[in-house]
Amino acid sequence: MAITHPNPSFLVERKEETELVKPSEPTPLHQLSLSTIDNDPSLNILCQSIYVYRANDDTGNGNNHDYRNFNSDPISVVKEALSKVLVYYYPLAGKIKRHSDGKLRVDCTAEGVPFSVATASCKLSSLQYLNGVDVKTLKHFVYDMAADGDNEVHPLVMQVTQFSCGGFTIGLGIYHSVCDGSGAAQFFRAMAEIASGKSKPSVKPVWERERLVVSPTQEPFQLPMSKDSLATSPYLPTTDFSHECFDVSSESIRRLKMGLMKESGIENFTTVEAIGAYVWRSRLRALEMNLDGETSFCLAVGIRRLLDPPLPEGYYGNAFVGSNLVLKGRDLNEGPLSRVVRLIKESKKNAYKIDHIWSWIAFLDRANQLNMEIEASGSSMILTDWRQLGLFEDVDFGWKGVVNMIPVPVNFFGHVELCIFLPPFSLDLSMKGGLRVLVCLPRAAMAKFKEEMNALQLEEHKALI
Repeated sequence: MAITHPNPSFLVERKEETELVKPSEPTPLHQLSLSTIDNDPSLNILCQSIYVYRANDDTGNGNNHDYRNFNSDPISVVKEALSKVLVYYYPLAGKIKRHSDGKLRVDCTAEGVPFSVATASCKLSSLQYLNGVDVKTLKHFVYDMAADGDNEVHPLVMQVTQFSCGGFTIGLGIYHSVCDGSGAAQFFRAMAEIASGKSKPSVKPVWERERLVVSPTQEPFQLPMSKDSLATSPYLPTTDFSHECFDVSSESIRRLKMGLMKESGIENFTTVEAIGAYVWRSRLRALEMNLDGETSFCLAVGIRRLLDPPLPEGYYGNAFVGSNLVLKGRDLNEGPLSRVVRLIKESKKNAYKIDHIWSWIAFLDRANQLNMEIEASGSSMILTDWRQLGLFEDVDFGWKGVVNMIPVPVNFFGHVELCIFLPPFSLDLSMKGGLRVLVCLPRAAMAKFKEEMNALQLEEHKALI
């Protein structure tokens, strides 16, 4: 019997029984520890994303008939690739469990990855290849699994959904405690390599979580901002949130950078710095934060190559720290935007320093010791950039590359504080060189944020800075 998920425009039928896909060969049965960063409680969540593939003849020009998997079943192809790649990524076929010392560990049991199969009664094109669809619709194409007894969870779950056109989606759910974005991308690319006929992944996965473990410390612990100094919003707290994804064209990025460079005299602002500053200020205005309070900007900075020696190429655990910048709301709202961009640039440089890296990791360890829970208030913006993860051209299961990739923004940290930069929708040629900005805000604040983002499209950009 199938489980049916109705939608006004289509139905998704999911098989009631979920298969456990096991490694195709025997794997080690043991227990693995996680790093200090992995043990950050805010990362103990299931992060879900969807990868969209067109049918091999869905090109508009009929030139795709030479693909190797033209007559193949994507479910079988993905499932076989998963089974084979788990031989190398065998911890993902086990269970995550919190032990009596409060630390998370992975029990490598080879139990398998929950693998769900579904069919959708519509064409992918009717849903614009999931570009711009709402979160409620996206949730049809990912699989949630409740924790087992004793708080055990599968680190990885997957769902493949076939559409009436022959296209399909892969819904990947992976616990952030085990992989960061780069690690998850490495795993997904390896699975595609196996599907393409390679005998093993081109990058050998490496565990070595002990490389990012610090000793317990009793040093005084301070948050970047005190609770009493935080900027507040009349729209928070609330349970009525809206998730939106905004297109920012390459021309809009160019105009903003040109204006910022002219104002500041600095000629090397990056897109992350310029658009990050603009979105940070736009959030402050949309949330109507009190201007005497403090607001922070935190950019996730990868550290794989910053350590001495660097982490191995195949390391797939969490390997990032935050670059923190704190400003008064008034300075962010009323000061020149070029100054904000310059301060973001400086905070990034500081995050690259080895002292900052280990201080940040010690910060996390101390917070874990104290069981601190930092509530999302809207006063912070946490920015992560997914554009360089190689999740389009490098993940070909036989249906060419991904045409769309979308995070499902549910249960992401304090999701009201998270902002994700995404590659543009690949089928929209007008967006080449641009990006998408995914945010979550109280529904009542989203209209004002849209106004701010629409201003980026204006020819006259002086008001932006």
